[in-house]
Amino acid sequence: MLRGMEWLNYHHLLYFWAVAKEGGLRKASEKLNVSQPSISTQIRLLEEALGEKLFQRKGRTQVLTETGQFALGYADDIFSLGAEFISAVRQQAPARKRAIRLAIGVEDSFPKLLSYEILKPVLGLDPPVQLVCREGKPEELLAQLAVHRLDAILADEPATGTMKFKAFSHLLGKSTVAICATRKLARVLRDGFPRSLHQAPALLPTSNTTLRRSLDEWFQAIGIQPRVVAEFEDGALMKLAAADGMGFIAVPLVTLSECVTRFQFEKVGQTDRCNDQYYLITGERRVTHPAVLLMSENARSLVFS
Repeated sequence: MLRGMEWLNYHHLLYFWAVAKEGGLRKASEKLNVSQPSISTQIRLLEEALGEKLFQRKGRTQVLTETGQFALGYADDIFSLGAEFISAVRQQAPARKRAIRLAIGVEDSFPKLLSYEILKPVLGLDPPVQLVCREGKPEELLAQLAVHRLDAILADEPATGTMKFKAFSHLLGKSTVAICATRKLARVLRDGFPRSLHQAPALLPTSNTTLRRSLDEWFQAIGIQPRVVAEFEDGALMKLAAADGMGFIAVPLVTLSECVTRFQFEKVGQTDRCNDQYYLITGERRVTHPAVLLMSENARSLVFS
């Protein structure tokens, strides 16, 4: 049965993985205690076996090719699984339950408090789940989904049709937006809301986010122009600035209670004319991964109910 199978030389893959992770031959050589020429030879043999180049030279450095990026994803999984196997064998417990691996991408514009509420139920599954969360730009996460490095992505807008592979966007729910601030500023802004936001200090998401676009449309529709103190890609940093009294912020209503508890914000007001939508993006039309299915059901039944 094994006679016709092609076998991967894992030593060759290890040397490739080390160079990719360490950022160069010299550091990989020091890490593995193997000479640089020997590592180069092993990588060349791997490239010959695959029929593809894994590195290409740019200036004085070697960078991964598209195939190299693809191979790195598999190498990460292979050596992570190997480390997990050794750890499991060394355990003395009579009954070992191997954790289900769940890799979730979270777009950097997705509210972190909301992502945790959606993910939280999977941490209590039996058998247990080994959760891996990767944050990044939509195009970066979609590329990882395409090569199966991610099981799903949490996003605040559906996947675009520009990718070479088909991705499916499942709407989890949507939330109206609340304006909040520190107690002192909130008391001032409540009077005459939303007109009170005109020229008021504002801490806003960057213009590449759906929430910012929705806010800008709302501001324009009601004829106001807040004084933008700062713009943030990182929602956590924005909340820290708001907690320091630097300005008001807009948050999804579904996360307001957590913002009040953690940062002692007070609600100024809310608007139904501005909302944020949230999606689960997968590589399959029908969600089948049990942990991803639980996330989806939890979001629809509890978070966005």
